[in-house]
Amino acid sequence: MKDIVVTAADISLFHVAARELGDACQWWRIAQSNGLSDPDLSRIETVQPLKIPVEDLTFSSGLPDEAGG
Repeated sequence: MKDIVVTAADISLFHVAARELGDACQWWRIAQSNGLSDPDLSRIETVQPLKIPVEDLTFSSGLPDEAGG
């Protein structure tokens, strides 16, 4: 896990996931790593620190399946 600081210029966790994890659909992993559960909170409006999980290639589509991976 690494720590980064994001600003409103980063727009959303979708954009951060694309840049940091190489897959925008993995925004939910960033949300989960930071205790965010509401998808509406994925929009970044202030300067804030975020924990970024390590890249995980087992999430080929970026979205979790019912088995959790």
